[in-house]
Amino acid sequence: MIILVVFTSSIYAQDLPPIVKYSSTTYTAGNQNWMVSQDKNHFIYFANNDGLLEFNGSNWTLYKSPNETIVRSVKVIGDKIFTGCYMEFGYWVREKNGRLQYTSLSQKIKSKINVDEQFWNIWNYDQWVIFQSLDKIYIYDTKTKAFKIVTPQNNILKSFKTSSSIYYQTVNYDLFEIENGSSRLVLNSTLLKNNKIVNVFAVTDGLLIHTQFDGFYKFTNGSLVKFSTEADSAISLSSIYSSQMLENGNFAIGTISNGVFILTREGKVKYHITQSKGLSNNTVLSIFEDIDHNIWLGLDNGINCINLQSPIRSFFDDTGALGTVYASVLHKGKLYIGTNQGLFYKDFLNDSQFKFIKGTKGQVWSLFVHEGNLFCGHDSGTFIIENESSNQIFSQSGTWKLEVVPNKNNLLLQGNYYGISVLEKINNRWVFRNKISGFSYSSKHFEITNSNEIYVSHEYKGIFRFQLDADFRKGSKLYTYHKPKKGKNSGLSKFNNAIYYAYKDGIFKLNQNTKEFEFDNTLSLVFKNNEYTSGKLIIDSSNKLWLFTKNYINYFTVNKLNAELKKNVISIPSSITNSMLGYENITQLNNSNYLIGTTDGYYTFNIDGLNFKNINVVLTNISINKLNGKLISFPIIEKGKFSHDENNITFSYTVPGYNKYIITEYQYLLEGFQDNWSDWSSKSTINFKNLPPGDYTFKLRTKLINSQPESNVVYSFKISKPWYRTNFALIIYFLLMCVFAYYINKAYGNYYSKQKQKLIEENNLLLEIKELENEQQLMKLKNEQLSLDVNEKNRELALSTMNLIKKDELLSLIREDLKKSSDESSSRSIKSIINTTINKNVSVDNAWNVFKEAFDSADKDFLKKVKQQHPSLTPNDLRLCAYLRLNLSSKEIAPLLNISVRSVEIKRYRLRKKMDLPHETGLVEYILSI
Repeated sequence: MIILVVFTSSIYAQDLPPIVKYSSTTYTAGNQNWMVSQDKNHFIYFANNDGLLEFNGSNWTLYKSPNETIVRSVKVIGDKIFTGCYMEFGYWVREKNGRLQYTSLSQKIKSKINVDEQFWNIWNYDQWVIFQSLDKIYIYDTKTKAFKIVTPQNNILKSFKTSSSIYYQTVNYDLFEIENGSSRLVLNSTLLKNNKIVNVFAVTDGLLIHTQFDGFYKFTNGSLVKFSTEADSAISLSSIYSSQMLENGNFAIGTISNGVFILTREGKVKYHITQSKGLSNNTVLSIFEDIDHNIWLGLDNGINCINLQSPIRSFFDDTGALGTVYASVLHKGKLYIGTNQGLFYKDFLNDSQFKFIKGTKGQVWSLFVHEGNLFCGHDSGTFIIENESSNQIFSQSGTWKLEVVPNKNNLLLQGNYYGISVLEKINNRWVFRNKISGFSYSSKHFEITNSNEIYVSHEYKGIFRFQLDADFRKGSKLYTYHKPKKGKNSGLSKFNNAIYYAYKDGIFKLNQNTKEFEFDNTLSLVFKNNEYTSGKLIIDSSNKLWLFTKNYINYFTVNKLNAELKKNVISIPSSITNSMLGYENITQLNNSNYLIGTTDGYYTFNIDGLNFKNINVVLTNISINKLNGKLISFPIIEKGKFSHDENNITFSYTVPGYNKYIITEYQYLLEGFQDNWSDWSSKSTINFKNLPPGDYTFKLRTKLINSQPESNVVYSFKISKPWYRTNFALIIYFLLMCVFAYYINKAYGNYYSKQKQKLIEENNLLLEIKELENEQQLMKLKNEQLSLDVNEKNRELALSTMNLIKKDELLSLIREDLKKSSDESSSRSIKSIINTTINKNVSVDNAWNVFKEAFDSADKDFLKKVKQQHPSLTPNDLRLCAYLRLNLSSKEIAPLLNISVRSVEIKRYRLRKKMDLPHETGLVEYILSI
């Protein structure tokens, strides 16, 4: 037990390769994974509790076993994936649509399979495929399709394969080799009694046998000798379940309860990875090394992939003692880590344990090296660190960062919670000298220029500028910038002798002449497409500018031939870096190695090792669906031809790479639909909806980190026109149009003929109407002439009437005068004249009769019309109407009626009553209108 404690403490601070974890909820299948294999496309296959599980780097696919039992074994041989399960074994072949189709081999020999027999292992040897159960070994000849069955006297524990032989161990712990289709005893040693063999490896001088409880043994020339390793003491307390010799000669050893060990070929422990160090589970059921030398672990609960060849290594603090890393520095051979728990260190060149530096408990903000001295910016102030001890030189406020005063190496500026203060070196010791007056805001990000101007960025108040006096004691000319604006997680830093400010709206460069910040188009590109997470600007010791965004780590270097900045991108998203936003930190450890702090430790990487060659992208599925229909997979290797309503097409593709920190990006172009390549994206599917009929070519290219994009996939397809848009349909349409045009032309001819006839008839009718109008016009003229004649006659009649009236008046006057002047002698003759001559000529009836005859001839049927409309009128009333028709006044009518003017008015009033005229209607106007 003591040895185990010493062993584990030696790897406590070990930097481990990245581990990619896949839980059962991620791949949506069973927890346990019994065996792993890989095909030529680099797809990974797992023998899973729920069936055959396939992973192509982007998507998981589960294929249920034929009898829906646990798949215990899987082996890719050529283009077939062989599997074994409960009383069943066979192979899967990929169809044209990318799906796997199963073919049973065990059905041919179903009668020879024992009840409850399960197939735990599959091996290939030349043309044969070997299926191993706990009862028998079935040898299948792929050429003759024949089976040979090896039935040992005792049940089988496990089988093994080396480069030239197939071995198996029986329950009595004897080791056999299969030769010429039969068993040959190889080893029967008391050393192996009650010690199950986990694996057998071929070495130059014999066999290396790995046991469950007692480690390795070498078997050479019939002699079995113990092969000791550095991990024997730790492994002896564990039960070994699986092991694998790696391509480089190292060993991967999986245990039941102690995770996985990686040993060198000499037996030294390189890594010991447990659940507390990043594994999903401590029980390793299967181990497999893929073509990229990743180690796949089929666990009792989940799947893990260890990226042994990755240039990235990580340290994961599962205890929480270290905390979140905010700063780091390599100083005098020791790695110092500043966290929210304090300051820690360890020897850089070995895997020794991190040690806490006393007196630094609490939040560490920064680490700064100047003239061989290590300064620590702390929540409690400023410390100088010497090996394992700390010396606090400032305690009045927390310290964010420290900066050197230009041309004054004996002065340091430190940004504090309450402003900026000065440290001075006196008698080879650094001491606090003064706080700079005139500025009291927190100064997490500040820079000083050669003219002693201070620029400070405060994420809640904005950017400030003020001038220091010659003695660095007072600030003046304080100026607050209104543009650019303040921003959350904003940052300010000096790079390449220029001051930059970064926040969500971009990166701005200070113009030294105008002292204004100007938008920098080159640097601001890193924040496009909603990439902004933090404006923290970090300058490393080799003058690289680092920025962290949502999906990338970006760094800029100065071009040696001109002043332009060269952009470099590392495709590691912030979700993986797991850094504190606004407090990202990266430290250059040496020429090419960097350390990035995270919330639970840190990781290191070799920047020169991040240049990867691209792996060919694989088109995994082409599926279409009609409107509201299900997805249907189509062949991938053939040119596609789809109907017009199969125009919703989904392409699935992948680069089967399994490195945790290397994100594959894709770019596609659909010729015939778009002109330019799409933006780079890590999404492994693309859907095109409602594509119009036509010919298309889908092109896909990919890149890894800083590699050049390569076009790997070209797939052509055609969407057919609907039947009503085919060439045959167009010919039919043309013929129909010709027939239609003929009948239309004929119809138009008939129509225009009818229209012509109709126009002729209309013209004739118009002529007749014109003649009628002329006749009406002529009649109107005649009527007007008649009206004029009537008016003339009426005038003549009125004149005659007036003459009659005057005549009667004259005769009446003469009669009256005669009556007055007559004497007795002449009275008789005068009376005779009055009675016979005057009275006769003054007779009203005679005058009326004359007038009536003349009036009837001038205004025919007037009196008759009036009588018809007003039957109650008397002859006198009709006479009055006639006089009114002539527009005679009451005074003129009175003598004609031999009555007074007053009587005429009365008669007119009575006439209105008889005619029942409304008040507003004039009598004369009414009579004239009849």
